[in-house]
Amino acid sequence: MRYFDCHSHFSTQGGLHHRTMEEYENAQRIFKRKRTFETEAQMAEGFRTRNVRTILDIYRTWRMTDEDEIRASHDYIVKFARDNPDVVYGNWLALNPTMKDFWLGEFKRLLDAKAGFFGFCQSQNSLGFPPSDPVWDPFYKLSIEAGSPVLLMTGLTGIGQGVPGGMGVVLEDGHPRHVDRVAARFPELKILAGRPAWPWQDEMIAVLLHKANVSYELHGWSPKYFTPALKHDIGRRLQDRIMFGWDWPTLTFDRLMDDWKGLEYSEEVYEKVFYRNAEAFFPNAAPK
Repeated sequence: MRYFDCHSHFSTQGGLHHRTMEEYENAQRIFKRKRTFETEAQMAEGFRTRNVRTILDIYRTWRMTDEDEIRASHDYIVKFARDNPDVVYGNWLALNPTMKDFWLGEFKRLLDAKAGFFGFCQSQNSLGFPPSDPVWDPFYKLSIEAGSPVLLMTGLTGIGQGVPGGMGVVLEDGHPRHVDRVAARFPELKILAGRPAWPWQDEMIAVLLHKANVSYELHGWSPKYFTPALKHDIGRRLQDRIMFGWDWPTLTFDRLMDDWKGLEYSEEVYEKVFYRNAEAFFPNAAPK
């Protein structure tokens, strides 16, 4: 089996996606797993030995305002992608939409870098702009022009979880209604909803059934905790719309595989979820 991972992070210190070490330690508490930093070579080999091709999300950039610092973060991910084209399909760009001119220009700069796929990611819910806010529209329009899917996060996030005030994150901004509104407004936009949309999983299923330009990747959760409705529909009417997300280094690959296999889908469904659906969804992702 090969795997197309729609969403993971860097496990290197240079690619740390948390703003502070306190946030990094809080993530370990939430997911009950002690992490250690890897070298760039070790991280790449971890994907390679598992036959995984990934899209990485450095996502610290959505909280940055220093343009040089953002460019430096992007130069880091470009180098990693160029050094490891067999395991890195591309990168998600986590942006602050209030910096419109900078980010539109940066997206074009990265496309010109010829370092794989780049797509915009509405990364978290603490900026005060849910995906349906018109502030995102210029980025959706550019994504349509470039033929690049976008990633819109849904449901509960580990960011701020268990902290008073939740670090300002407003969970309602991750409600699937926002994905539905974007899909209706931009029918040519290819949308990938990210994370199980709990506690609004039935609403997310309804959006998937209604909007053909929306697909769904399930990073950040063990499959054994999916709702019964989601488990049911993965093997049936949504089997062509569901994609695998590892969320390394939050979750281990062995645990995910054990839990996925525990759902006892057919081999055809597993092939669709693990790589076929993503390779059909993302431009030029299928092996030549």
